[in-house]
Amino acid sequence: MSTPETADRAGSELSVAVVNLMKGPVYRDTHERPWALLLAHRSEVADFVAVLGLQVHVDEAEGYAYLRSRPGGEDAEDIPRLVARRPLSFQVSMLLALLRKRLAEFDASSSDTRLVLSRDQIVEMLRLYVPESTNEARLVDNIETNINRVVEMGFLRRLRGQDDLYEVRRIIKAYVDGQWLSEFDTRLEEYVAELDRDGAG
Repeated sequence: MSTPETADRAGSELSVAVVNLMKGPVYRDTHERPWALLLAHRSEVADFVAVLGLQVHVDEAEGYAYLRSRPGGEDAEDIPRLVARRPLSFQVSMLLALLRKRLAEFDASSSDTRLVLSRDQIVEMLRLYVPESTNEARLVDNIETNINRVVEMGFLRRLRGQDDLYEVRRIIKAYVDGQWLSEFDTRLEEYVAELDRDGAG
């Protein structure tokens, strides 16, 4: 039999889990309490966010959880979208694809769980796929802007005390999925062709 105190505690724990999810992805390694509460109240969290037209996706193996809009159905048009769709620039999309590909290669060749890249490594990854520039400083600044955007999106995390090192967050696998990755070479050709057209213009 529950008491008012236990009911209040459960409600408070549910609130902590939901509010943290509303703010962005929840990670096992950096959000220990919200993560534990999410697992403890998983069904209640799912029921709560469903009212808002959302689904909670939890990947216990990789250690992350996030909210996404419920797939469209008959009632989909009646519910305003709470999680906004954000159009990505070509270069940010390319960076996400390159990071996802690097993570897949890392997983296939290493037993480590954390992929850490330096700023210089990321710059070199992107250098081949950005418009050529005679101004090296401007080129690097442009790439750093894209890196910062991906950090804001939660797919890269700066290591504490080492601002030039970044951990690739595994949640990127949920957004750039295996099917997208399998078509990477084809998409890459399309992107390079687009760059060539832009350069010719």
